[in-house]
Amino acid sequence: MTKVCKFGGTSMATAEAMKQSAGIVLSDPARAYVVVSAPGKRSKSDEKITDLLYKCAGRAKETGSCADVFEKVAERYIEIVAELGLTVDIRKKLDAVKREIEAGAGADYAASRGEYLCALIFAELISYKFVDAARLISFFDDGAFDSEFTNDKAGDILKGERAVIPGFYGCMPDGGIKTFPRGGSDISGAIVARAVKAAVYENWTDVSGFMACDPRIVDDPRRIDILTYRELRELSYMGAEVLHPDSIFPVRKADIPINIKNTFAPDDAGTMIVPFKTYQRTGNVVTGIAGRKNFIAVHMEKSMMNADLGFARRALTVFEHFGISLEHMPSGIDTMTFILDPATVDKEQLPLVLDALNAALEPSVLETDDSLALIATVGHGMSKRPGTAAALFAALAKADVNVRMIDQGSSELNIIIGVDNADFEKAIRTIYTAFAKK
Repeated sequence: MTKVCKFGGTSMATAEAMKQSAGIVLSDPARAYVVVSAPGKRSKSDEKITDLLYKCAGRAKETGSCADVFEKVAERYIEIVAELGLTVDIRKKLDAVKREIEAGAGADYAASRGEYLCALIFAELISYKFVDAARLISFFDDGAFDSEFTNDKAGDILKGERAVIPGFYGCMPDGGIKTFPRGGSDISGAIVARAVKAAVYENWTDVSGFMACDPRIVDDPRRIDILTYRELRELSYMGAEVLHPDSIFPVRKADIPINIKNTFAPDDAGTMIVPFKTYQRTGNVVTGIAGRKNFIAVHMEKSMMNADLGFARRALTVFEHFGISLEHMPSGIDTMTFILDPATVDKEQLPLVLDALNAALEPSVLETDDSLALIATVGHGMSKRPGTAAALFAALAKADVNVRMIDQGSSELNIIIGVDNADFEKAIRTIYTAFAKK
């Protein structure tokens, strides 16, 4: 049985954390492949290595030099290597990275060096081979991930090895470095797991699995022992931050389970994420609750909207033109509301978007609101339990939470509600108490 382990930034933040991670790997011969993130924060006031490297790229672009910021990066790695007692000439590696950044290698290259340097150190610590992710992971010319080519190539290169691989990045056709979105080392680990046909993908972090909701909102929420890929996707996208939502795609293709584990409490069972066909439902109707604030609602009214052929298409064309991502589209016979991802909306451009919608659609009412929070209540058990939605809305009404939007997926896997930002935390606590509490 082969296991792939991914260790997050907290697990790589210090020499002691690296020793702890190394002990986990070496305690099980099945852990043949390790993917690492860049060192994370050592304290709340600390800076992540990745953030510092992005600053280096920006400073080098502006002034041609990043010496002052890069020295903070260098100090972290030099300190780790010294405390681990390793022989790797990390200063030589650091100097080479600095030269490339100052020569204009770009932000993706700069950011990727956090994982690159960390993997070099960790490979020496556990006496595994270092394999550069640029050899394994490929992107198309347009920056899209080349899934199948990567899977075949990585499987061939890694066959028979015991290797440490840096997460977060791969290689463009021209040889340039391309990174995944932030948190992308989770994706790298899943890619490696699929390529080597792993029995399980262990994702080691600083929490003992997925919680049923955000512990910053609810005190001591229960741990989710098992959930499906689809439930994970819903919860991760709606704000549960333990695992990058895109990391499920490689392992889902191969039906490889994911085990979320705690580096600092390795005996905890953690959370298992499995294909639906092997999922055994627990007694909880709701698996978990997650949400995010500050969505933008664009509300339209127009008499006989249902008879206006192409109305929704014209609206969507406007949003597409401005590069705006649509999250939800609840509608009535003469009303339609578009819920927009705030990350894709330039607030300064919003008046232009509204002008374009007025010109294309001629609505009688066009209003916006940027204080909407969305909350997803997720669980396979909901579709088999009559009255779940009624109980949810009754609990919210009793707590005096006004529900401004309702959207239930056709799979009945989740119920998404929209509430005022001010009611977000209260709504989360209410739903948790009604459905997911121990």
